[in-house]
Amino acid sequence: MATAEKMPMLMIGYEKLTAQLRELKAERPQIVDAIEEARAHGDLSENAEYHAAKERQGQVEATIADLEDKLSRAQIIDPTMLSGDKVVFGATVTLLDEDDKPVTYQIVGQAEADAKSGMISYNSPLGRALIGRQVGDEVEVTVPSGEKFYLVDKIAFI
Repeated sequence: MATAEKMPMLMIGYEKLTAQLRELKAERPQIVDAIEEARAHGDLSENAEYHAAKERQGQVEATIADLEDKLSRAQIIDPTMLSGDKVVFGATVTLLDEDDKPVTYQIVGQAEADAKSGMISYNSPLGRALIGRQVGDEVEVTVPSGEKFYLVDKIAFI
């Protein structure tokens, strides 16, 4: 029997998933009410409200199952408890791009990744390229817009 792979994530990501799960579970009774109300309108074969409510119910149940799976496999990592001179999950990395302009990213789990706020997944092309690197290492990444080159300037665990 295969063991479930752990999903590393920060506490903020775990809390975000937990909140999303709570909201979806709270929506269940409303969906059931909508289905009952639509059923009361008669012929179900041409009842758009019934079909929409049943479709929403399916989406919610699938998302709940997915969130419960992720939360059950969550491995919460506190970056402040980490140290070292290599980029690992949870590290905040300052890079210098080709123009020596600094960019900072934190390596996080897939559930909490948000590149616009500086949080990239360890599974992203840049995240994979950074894992194991040290200050002074050059990093080359292939992204949709082409090749990008960075220099690892600083590694912090905050």
